[in-house]
Amino acid sequence: MGKLVAVANQKGGVGKTTTCISLCAALTELGVKVLLCDMDPQSNATSGMGVNKEKSVHSIYNVLIDGIATIDAIRSTPYGDLLPSNKVMSGAGVELVGMENREYVLKTVLSQVRDNYDYIFIDCPPSLEMLTLNSLCAADTVLIPVQCEYFALEGLSDLMATIRMIKKNLNPALEIEGVLLTMFDTRTNLSSQITVEIKKYFKEKTYNVAIPRSVRIAEAPSHGKPISVYDKTSRGALTYHELAKEFIKRNK
Repeated sequence: MGKLVAVANQKGGVGKTTTCISLCAALTELGVKVLLCDMDPQSNATSGMGVNKEKSVHSIYNVLIDGIATIDAIRSTPYGDLLPSNKVMSGAGVELVGMENREYVLKTVLSQVRDNYDYIFIDCPPSLEMLTLNSLCAADTVLIPVQCEYFALEGLSDLMATIRMIKKNLNPALEIEGVLLTMFDTRTNLSSQITVEIKKYFKEKTYNVAIPRSVRIAEAPSHGKPISVYDKTSRGALTYHELAKEFIKRNK
């Protein structure tokens, strides 16, 4: 049975979607069977995996709201399988409110394909609403990307409060997969200070690998490729490859 990992942080611009794409691609290169479920109405993970979000016959919206079989919406890519999203997902949160067992709709639909994968990653929207709630209720663990800046720490406390609430009331098995430092700049004291604070709180849950601030990482999604394909010799690509190996090691 595959493990479900929600990649979440309600603060935007922390490298959440980039991490989903890059980690899935790196794990696929290592022979791991992965599925990326794009729950963000912005659909950046979909285009970043090289899939045209406007031309997908079915999307995660059709699975959640219209009852389409999950397997019929999955798209295969060279970087892992994908449950695509598109702009109609922006209304899905409202439509889910009126559904029976509304918090567990995503969990139910992903259970249809869970045995087909080693890991299913869920790219959550950068907000704490019904789509994110569904993602966290479906997940076994939460992977939290944290940008190396002061305001990221403030947003992290809100996310942890939400996770505690969900663990208490809706998903008692939910655990922290790990905390990933992103946009790490070795030239600044701030990155080092943020690292110390994160490790003080999360201890061994903090990944040893930190994702560097990189123009190449930022460019890759616009070409519909993960960094490991866009520039496989770049520092960013090598770092995500190391993250994939650390992820696998921790899960063994």
